[in-house]
Amino acid sequence: MFEALANLVVYQWLGLDAASHAGAALHFFVMDTTKIFAMLVIIIYVMGLLRALLSPEKVRDYVRGKPKWLARTSAVTLGAVTPFCSCSSVPLFIGFVEAGIPLGVTFSFLIASPMINEVAVVILLGILGWKLTAMYVVAGLTVAYVGGVIMERFKPERWVEEYVWKIHMGQSAMAAPDTSLAGRHRYAWGEVKEIVGRLWKWVIAGIALGALFHGYVPAAWVTEHLGGKDNWLAVPGAVLLGVPLYSNATGVIPVAEAMLGKGVAIGTTLAFMMSIAALSLPEMIILRKVIKWPALALYAGVLAMAFMLVGWSFNLFTH
Repeated sequence: MFEALANLVVYQWLGLDAASHAGAALHFFVMDTTKIFAMLVIIIYVMGLLRALLSPEKVRDYVRGKPKWLARTSAVTLGAVTPFCSCSSVPLFIGFVEAGIPLGVTFSFLIASPMINEVAVVILLGILGWKLTAMYVVAGLTVAYVGGVIMERFKPERWVEEYVWKIHMGQSAMAAPDTSLAGRHRYAWGEVKEIVGRLWKWVIAGIALGALFHGYVPAAWVTEHLGGKDNWLAVPGAVLLGVPLYSNATGVIPVAEAMLGKGVAIGTTLAFMMSIAALSLPEMIILRKVIKWPALALYAGVLAMAFMLVGWSFNLFTH
């Protein structure tokens, strides 16, 4: 359906040649824009119906008081199925610290939350297939769990900003949530408007970048510089390239699609996706508000090394 619409708009209405750079790029843009936004609205609405009672406070309370291994597993799992992105880092970090949750567990949540979410997973499944989706999810969960463990070894409590420790969040009375079907519909539609409103420009930017890459970058150049599985420098290059970019796991999918279509190795593509989602410069700026430079450098270093190991491993063991 989406490809037929793109064919109609680009090749019939606009009369572009399918073999031209402009035709290939615009076809990619139209098809992915309609597909991703349709999936975004449907998935966010359905998940909103199911998640009407979930809040950052409930996530925090669910993790609190559990054995550390179980708390970390719960934090990683909740990070993967909740819609909180890097813009939620400060209040979530403060809330987790105030609740007495170990910082290593908190960092596991903060790694998993922007990198994996159910919306991105379903879109990734629909566009790139179940194998790459499974690879991305397993790698992301592993990085989040192990990254938190490594961070905890360095006792990062000493690098938390002083004001964070001094905050005592009041337990204000909250109105009982509306669990009726109408109430859940209002919540779900509100989630659609809020999340799509926050993501649309990054999704459009990702699709546009992917379209340009798909239509104008020669396959031979990509294969020479990024495509070879034996090109070990391609993986750290992809991680570094993702740092100045700001998107989310959803917005970067069209770029990954275009990279794979041009022959970029799976591991290099995964490392690029993870770097944009969890190691971007805006994410680092936000986190700097609650942790000091040594902790921030450690956090970035652990993630960068983890993403490179993921990339090299997948390039080595996949065909």
